[in-house]
Amino acid sequence: MAVVENVLARVPVPVRAFLRKHQDMLKFAVVGGICFIVTITVNYALKLTILNKNPVTALAIAVVVATIVSYVLNREWSFRERGGRERRHEAALFFLISGMGVVLNSVPLFVSRYFLHLQVPEVTLVTQEVADFVAGNLLGTLVAMVFRWWAFKKWVFPDAVARVRPLRAVVAETDDKQAA
Repeated sequence: MAVVENVLARVPVPVRAFLRKHQDMLKFAVVGGICFIVTITVNYALKLTILNKNPVTALAIAVVVATIVSYVLNREWSFRERGGRERRHEAALFFLISGMGVVLNSVPLFVSRYFLHLQVPEVTLVTQEVADFVAGNLLGTLVAMVFRWWAFKKWVFPDAVARVRPLRAVVAETDDKQAA
């Protein structure tokens, strides 16, 4: 929680009130930022080496790797207090929805490359790379993020207070009363 509090301390008061009300959205955005960096790193590592002729495949693999990171961070931090399902069921839904997100993330890049022909030799290498970044990494990520936020709250972590963790002092006090 210290990370969120540090971020909120630097935000103007009117915005801070909105963000406090929507803390899980802020946490989801932080996780998304981390996973965005993972996606870009893996995507370009693959695209500039072994998958240089398969940019959509490189992006899809990068998104899958980032999705695994996303599950751990979202479950243990963003949606820590939400739940309502067995872990296996929750994980299966998370990865099913994230798989749909991978498809949504890849569609703009697919359209850019294969319908709009924004690829070498039709355009310059710089134009191709800018189009790939905008379509795959920016637009695709935005579309997939909105879908995932909605779907995770609706189906994966539906109960807002399923895993609320009691304060240790309250637990210790309750134990003392029960012992007496």
